[in-house]
Amino acid sequence: MPEPAEPADAILELRGAGKSFGGVRALEGVSLRIARGECHALVGENGAGKSTLGKLLAGIHAPDAGELLLDGRRARFRSPRDALQAGIAMVHQELAFCPDLSVAENLALGSWPTRGALLDRRAMRRRAAELLARVGAGGAAAGLDVDAPMRSLSVAHEQLVQIAAAVGRGARVLILDEPTSALSEAEARALFTLLGELRAGGATLIYVSHRLPEVFALADRISVLRDGRLLATRPRAATDAGEIVRLMLGRELAAAGSATHSAEGTADAPELLRVEGLSSAGRFADVSLGVRPGEIVGLAGLVGAGRSDVARALFGLDPAARGRVLVGGRPLRLGSPRRALAAGLALVPEDRKQQGLVLAQGARWNWSLPALARLRRFGLVDRGAERRQAAAALARVDLRAASLEQPVALLSGGNQQKVLLGKWLATGARVLLVDEPTRGVDVGAKAAIHALLREQAAGGVGILLISSDLPELLALSTRLVVMRGGRVVGEMARGDATAERLLRVMAGVEATALR
Repeated sequence: MPEPAEPADAILELRGAGKSFGGVRALEGVSLRIARGECHALVGENGAGKSTLGKLLAGIHAPDAGELLLDGRRARFRSPRDALQAGIAMVHQELAFCPDLSVAENLALGSWPTRGALLDRRAMRRRAAELLARVGAGGAAAGLDVDAPMRSLSVAHEQLVQIAAAVGRGARVLILDEPTSALSEAEARALFTLLGELRAGGATLIYVSHRLPEVFALADRISVLRDGRLLATRPRAATDAGEIVRLMLGRELAAAGSATHSAEGTADAPELLRVEGLSSAGRFADVSLGVRPGEIVGLAGLVGAGRSDVARALFGLDPAARGRVLVGGRPLRLGSPRRALAAGLALVPEDRKQQGLVLAQGARWNWSLPALARLRRFGLVDRGAERRQAAAALARVDLRAASLEQPVALLSGGNQQKVLLGKWLATGARVLLVDEPTRGVDVGAKAAIHALLREQAAGGVGILLISSDLPELLALSTRLVVMRGGRVVGEMARGDATAERLLRVMAGVEATALR
């Protein structure tokens, strides 16, 4: 297919841009034009260079080669402040503010209103309220307290504050990095409404995402990166998801990535995990469920339903949790991850960076953490055995890294998730508690992780799967348990479940009998 004509009215243009980190080439020879007023999507596997490209445009990284043109004139940003002054801002996937300062204080950073020599707090709060009102997106900012500390906000409200800060400082170009990776469907719809309003006001959007349905709903043009190079740019109307996936991966995506998991023959097997009356004040109450060998039980619910809290309690991370839990028929005393691990439980948490990995250390070091007891000889860690076992275990999850010593902070999201999965699989756990296993990973890594979970289930492991991705739940689960408001409100066999019915039960529009 011939390349489409480049836009005549480009607000941004990259010519031959390159960037390396510690000898690893992240971008090479990228030339790209962003049309004024368009929504331009950047897609590719994890590690393809999408976020690096966005950070070049936003002044977070300086290119090693090539040049950037803004409004036809050469521009070189030494910092995000320079880029913002030129009208370019980035909305990050994760919190990009001072978490212990209030919303109003964060929105005033760099431009504190003063009265004489003193900070004018009344003016600061008033300006914060005005900025949030400008990006309210039909009430998305309702109830957002400008005096609340940033760390207390939901991800959706964090993003709203980031957008308000950018728009308030005159940004004409917004770069959005995986903006819906941690949002509910309702929050994502509110964000899309806001983006439409910003475009109607003349903003240019650069949208970085793995979620192709969103890309095809929002983007005017789609640029595909692979291994740091720009492969192609396609008008949305001139391509389809199949072509984009082929360009991203360099191959067809295996059809098994969407196959429904089967656990025939497990219905009469003794339960590996039995939970009865599990409660934690203010979080969840009277949760009962079971998982048999070879089952993948999907735990469904809207954000705030209590799913992740239940998983953390089962792994001993909630000292207030009470209830009866049996693992392999034996009672588990709650409140200790060490006891949970010894009983055969493992938790893959939803936030890999904050809860699952030590980012400054390498894959080998991270893999070793739950394995130290069995790696000791005469009280010391056998480093040779550690290296051999880590290399073998991480090869099984298809980890792609320069070396096992490379800090995991420098790995792509998909490879970070593989390290996280690999270290817990190596414990030999009989029950895996897996929370949002494919959040923020590309389609190739997602298919690989799905195959890995199915492989574990086929080997007799029981899996409790938490996911906000309904197609993922429906593709993997053999049975679904639905939570709402901290309680289990329904259970259904996979054959009885559809995305629409699941959403209706999750939202309380439809009831379903407990089995």
